Amino acid sequence: MAILSRTLGRTYLVTAVLLTTPLTTTGTASADPGCASSVPYVSGEGGYDTYRIPATLTTPRGTVLAFAEGRHDGAGDTGDIDVVLRRSPDGGCTWGPLTVVAAGEGDTRGNPAPVVDPATGAVVLVTSYNSGDVTEAQIMRGEVTAEQSRRVFVQRSADDGRHFTPPRDITGQVKPANWRWYATGPGHAVALTRGRHAGRLVVPSNHSVAPASGSSDTGQEARYYGAHAIFSDDGGRSWRTGFVDDTYDGYSNANESTAAELPDGRLYFNSRDQLGTSAGNRLDSVSSDGGQTLDRPYTVQPSLNDVPVVEGSVLQLPGRDGPLLFSGPSVPTARQSMAVWRSTDGGATFTKALTLSRQRAAYSDLVPLGRRTVGILYETGVAGPYESIEFRRLPADGPQGVGAGAGAGAGAVTVPTG
Repeated sequence: MAILSRTLGRTYLVTAVLLTTPLTTTGTASADPGCASSVPYVSGEGGYDTYRIPATLTTPRGTVLAFAEGRHDGAGDTGDIDVVLRRSPDGGCTWGPLTVVAAGEGDTRGNPAPVVDPATGAVVLVTSYNSGDVTEAQIMRGEVTAEQSRRVFVQRSADDGRHFTPPRDITGQVKPANWRWYATGPGHAVALTRGRHAGRLVVPSNHSVAPASGSSDTGQEARYYGAHAIFSDDGGRSWRTGFVDDTYDGYSNANESTAAELPDGRLYFNSRDQLGTSAGNRLDSVSSDGGQTLDRPYTVQPSLNDVPVVEGSVLQLPGRDGPLLFSGPSVPTARQSMAVWRSTDGGATFTKALTLSRQRAAYSDLVPLGRRTVGILYETGVAGPYESIEFRRLPADGPQGVGAGAGAGAGAVTVPTG
């Protein structure tokens, strides 16, 4: 089996700080099972200008994997971009060396969506690709060739994330000919555990289509964004397209999406509303058949109106009455103040549980670290939101736990970091 993995440096980078301490240290610290915070990625280090687009999961062996895009040319979404990874053996307190999982080699690879195949324990990683010479706007306008446009790839690791197979192109299985833009996740995907679709791997994704022939909306391509899901019933070997949100009405433009399996077996989908005219920045829906269809169209989630236009993450905590968590910035007009919300009614309504910081913040991904601890990997910084990617450990229960029931704490508890 061919293996692709490249190690960049041997330095272990970690910041172990108290939740009430300003986030300023970036040196090496000893592993501490009770650590609060660490910083696996600092922009400008490791040969990259900027790190963006975090995704994380915990393997069956308890290793935390922190994926990101390593951007060589700047903070922009275009150019020479690799998918990179750091591994933590101690719940996100310390991190091993940076490795390249999918090398751009001048092109753009990103939008990591990792998931564990429950049948084998292998890590399955789905990513997106386009030529480094083209932009999202050019792709949406149809100004690129098929080879330059967005494509979809899958990789697999059978050794706890140490090595991955080379990227395998699955575009023909999941992208119709009239789709232009395409993005997987970003953030962790979902492995179903209940019902007749148990074992299915589901990757929330998004796309755009070409404007209708003769349409007067040329130049307003954002109207033609939609969400969809892809899934695999054989551990990531073959893939199919599930539901497709194809309203394209400009009112609710479902875009980057995240998903969680609810205790009753339904799939909950939560999406960024990309330049829609509806009165909300988050949309959601549910699926009762493992992501093949939606029970209802995407609609505005009004209890998350504090969130700006940005990617977010959802995570279902264990137990029949376990809450559903959502993470994202909490200033409606700015990428700032990362927070966690919880829902006790399957995503019908959310209540803010915790504000991690008042600093700038953007993309995030939630991960379970055991029954009592939740991790969040998120972009943050002082002058801007892309200065580093931080990993924070949060209590799941207790008076200030993000999963604590109503009345257990003070509602939106702020935990300052400077």
